[in-house]
Amino acid sequence: MTRPQSILFACTLNTVRSPMAEAIARHYFGRDVYFASAGLKRGEPDPFAAAAMEEIGVDISRHRPHTFEDLEDSNFDLIITLSPEAHHKALEFTRTMAVEVVYWPTPDATATQGSREAILSAYRDVRDRLTARIKDLLGRAPVAGA
Repeated sequence: MTRPQSILFACTLNTVRSPMAEAIARHYFGRDVYFASAGLKRGEPDPFAAAAMEEIGVDISRHRPHTFEDLEDSNFDLIITLSPEAHHKALEFTRTMAVEVVYWPTPDATATQGSREAILSAYRDVRDRLTARIKDLLGRAPVAGA
């Protein structure tokens, strides 16, 4: 498989999983690939997501959640969905397009309860899972045209 030139990460609210994935991918592979993110609904920025990302030197504090309908461009080589709802939406969104849609089941850190540290630990887990999958996907694939 050659490395896709454009990837959309999609989740339910575009507040935690998809913006984390977009920022991680851009951090490691931003010169080679175009990345975007979207949600089914527009949520509110999540301070725990920003804190977990800040720990690895990636700033998502300026991210503003948006939906599929807000996308300026819908031409992606690959759409990676991170929630079941987003997967169904992406399949519907792309039914007339030649684009690959893959589902990466990713826990919803916002469902975690307990102490601040327990909640932050759940966000770190999501961040670390996404980092590993993104590096695995893009770190081994040859760049198209290279």
